[in-house]
Amino acid sequence: MTLTHFDGAGQAHMVDVGGKAETRRIARAEGRIRMAAETFALISRGDAKKGDVLGIARIAAIQASKRTGELIPLCHPIGLSRVAVEFFPDEAHHTIRCEVTAETVGRTGVEMEALTAVSVGLLTIYDMCKAVDRAMVIEQIRLLEKQGGKSGHWRAED
Repeated sequence: MTLTHFDGAGQAHMVDVGGKAETRRIARAEGRIRMAAETFALISRGDAKKGDVLGIARIAAIQASKRTGELIPLCHPIGLSRVAVEFFPDEAHHTIRCEVTAETVGRTGVEMEALTAVSVGLLTIYDMCKAVDRAMVIEQIRLLEKQGGKSGHWRAED
């Protein structure tokens, strides 16, 4: 197995996707933010000082997915056909799970867009709540599933 972002001389380069077929491509990613019980309650009640934390985090995640090619140096800028962001609060563990589905019809996958969206969505929650809880932990960011392209369908085990 070789790393695709390096040429034969070991120099970093953008992968040439010009010869690839355009196919429908979908990626799902997730991550969590763990926080104090009081912070979780503040978000759940919707009375954080800066406003609707999850609503703003959703918009931030969508915006980030569209800018992935600017943030990740060798990532192709792509046109997204859909980005869906969902938050799943878990009161028992004082966590909020963010799941993002990104879609396109193109020559390269949307895994990085989904992962970037999750990361920025969770960072936005942190930013909006850091005044009351600097100990929040962002964790378990990972790809759940990808479809399309030559490599076909892949799903995380568990």
